[in-house]
Amino acid sequence: MPRTVEEILEHAEKLAARFESYEPAPADELDVRVVTLLRAAVAERSEAERHLVEAVQAAREAGMAWAAIGALVGTSGEAARQRYGRKAS
Repeated sequence: MPRTVEEILEHAEKLAARFESYEPAPADELDVRVVTLLRAAVAERSEAERHLVEAVQAAREAGMAWAAIGALVGTSGEAARQRYGRKAS
């Protein structure tokens, strides 16, 4: 890693030269359709996780035990408490 001002400037010049001469290969290009699908899936997963946190909060407020919540979300009660306890409490 460059440490002196001269080394940093030299490194910056090398990076600028690499950037200016870069020609993307077809393999470097991303399929816009696939990127769009991935972004949508990530957004859906985020929304689903938010809904799950809200449901766990409602379950805890209704007095449901962590063991029952864990069974419903596909894990142990302790794992559910660890994952959602801070968010739900």
